[in-house]
Amino acid sequence: MAIIGNIIKGIIHATDIISSDYNAAEEQRSVLKNLLETAKETKFGEKYQFNDVLESNNPEKVYRDKVPFSDYNQITTNWWQDVQEGKKDVTWPGSPDYFALSSGTTGKTNKRIPVTDAMVSAIRRAGIQQVLALRNFDLPADFFEKEIMMLGSSTDLEEYNNALEGEISGISASNIPFWFENYYKPGKEIAKIDDWDMRIERIAEKAADWDIGALSGIPSWMELMLQKVIDYNGLNNIHEIWPNLQVYTSGGVAFGPYKKSFNALLGKPITVIDTYLASEGFIAFQERPETDAMKLVTDNGIYFEFVPFNPDYIKPDGSLVQNAPSLTISEVELNQDYVLVISTVAGAWRYLIGDTIEFTDIERAEIKITGRTKFFLNTVGSQLSVNKLNDAVQHLEKEYDIEIPEYTLCANRIKDNFYHCWYLGTDSKIDTEKLSKSLDNFLKDANKNYKVARSKALEGVKVNTVSPSIFHDWSGTNKKKGGQVKMERVMGQDRFADWETFVASKL
Repeated sequence: MAIIGNIIKGIIHATDIISSDYNAAEEQRSVLKNLLETAKETKFGEKYQFNDVLESNNPEKVYRDKVPFSDYNQITTNWWQDVQEGKKDVTWPGSPDYFALSSGTTGKTNKRIPVTDAMVSAIRRAGIQQVLALRNFDLPADFFEKEIMMLGSSTDLEEYNNALEGEISGISASNIPFWFENYYKPGKEIAKIDDWDMRIERIAEKAADWDIGALSGIPSWMELMLQKVIDYNGLNNIHEIWPNLQVYTSGGVAFGPYKKSFNALLGKPITVIDTYLASEGFIAFQERPETDAMKLVTDNGIYFEFVPFNPDYIKPDGSLVQNAPSLTISEVELNQDYVLVISTVAGAWRYLIGDTIEFTDIERAEIKITGRTKFFLNTVGSQLSVNKLNDAVQHLEKEYDIEIPEYTLCANRIKDNFYHCWYLGTDSKIDTEKLSKSLDNFLKDANKNYKVARSKALEGVKVNTVSPSIFHDWSGTNKKKGGQVKMERVMGQDRFADWETFVASKL
C-alpha cells in the first residue's frame, strides 16, 4: 500500500487552491501595489514616481500612463546594463542573485535577464501551486511516491559580477528545496554536467536504478533523452524501464507538434500537463484536465497587461509603439490575440516578453500561447499565428500518417514573388508537392486572411523535408541543449538564409 503517497495525495486534496471567490483582478491589483511599494526607492521607482502612483485613486491607470513599454534591448540599454555591471537598487532593491541567460528565438548573443531571490521564491511557489493542482488529474496514490526526471540545462552555474548565471531551468533546479531532493532525478551530480551528450549518456546508464513517475522538460530535448535511454538499454519503449511513468510536464514550446513523435516512445498513454516558465518568471500552468489551456499565476510577483495584437501597435522589430493601449485582466475579451506585457519582482517593468496569448476562460484566467510578436507570418497579409501553423502541420501528420516534430518557414521573395517556404522535420518520404498542396488548402480553409493573400501577393507554397536531427543540431548550435528554447517556427529572410546554409552543410 502506498502509505506515503496516500498521505501526500490526501494533503493535496485537502488544500483549497481554487477558492469560490477567486478574483484574478483583485489579486493583480494587490501584486501591482506590492511591486510598486517594494521598488519605490529604486532609481527606476524614483524616476517614474512610484510614490505618486501608489497614492493615486487608480494606480493601474497612472502606472500605465507614467511607465513606458520596454523590450529587452530597451530596458537593458536604459537600466539593466547598470544591473549587469553590479550596481544596486536600479530596477529592484539590492542586486540580483542570478542572471538567466536566454538567446530567445532570434538573438545570436545571450540575453542576461536579472533573477532576484524574490523571483526564485515566486517560481518555487508557482511550482507548489502546480503540484497542488495535480489533485484535479485523478492520479493514483502511488504516483506521489515516484521520482521526477527534470531535464533542463546544467545546474553548474557560472559566476558573473557577484552573481551566478545560467539558463532558467538550471537556476530553478539548483534551488530545489531539500525535501524534494530524494524525488529529483537525475540528481545533483549528473545535473551539473554541462555537456549535453555526456549528461544523457549518464542518465541512460543510471535509468534502470530509478522509478520515474513524471518527466519535466522541453519536448525536443525530452524526446532525445528518452530515445537515448531506449537505445542504450535495448528497449522497445520507455515504459519497459520506467513502468510507473504517468505524467509529463511540458514547457518552453507548445507540445502539439511533438505529440505524435513523443507518444511513439511510450508503451502506454500518459498525462501531459503544459507549463509556461520563461526566463522572466513562472507565468502559467495547466490546472485541470478538461483543457490544455494554462492558468495565469495572478497572485505571485508578476503583474500582467495585455495589448491587443494589432499591426498598428507592433514595430518591425516586434516591439510595441508607446501609444499602444494596454488592458488589465479585468478588461480582456475572449477570441482576441494579446501581446503579453509583465512587471515582476525581478525588476522588469511593463516588459514585452515577446509572446502573444489568447484567453480561453476569463473567469479562470486561462490562456493559450498563440505566437510571438515577431513571428506572426504577416509579410503579405496572411496573418498566420503559430497556432494556425501548428494546426496545419498536425493536419499533415494525420493525413499522411507521418511524424513532423519540427518545422520552420519563411515568407521568402523569389524572383519578385512571395512564397511561403517550409522545412518540415520528418524521416518519412512523402512527395513534397503533395505536402505543399495539402498545407496550402488547409490554411485557405482555416484562415480567411491567408486565402485572400493567396489570391494576391502570396504566389504559392514550397516544401522541403529534412531529418528532425538537423533541427536539433541547429538548436544545439544556437543555444545549449536542454535549456529553454523556442524553435523559430517563422524566420526572417536573413535568418532563413543562415538556416538554409546550415541545412546544406548537413546534407
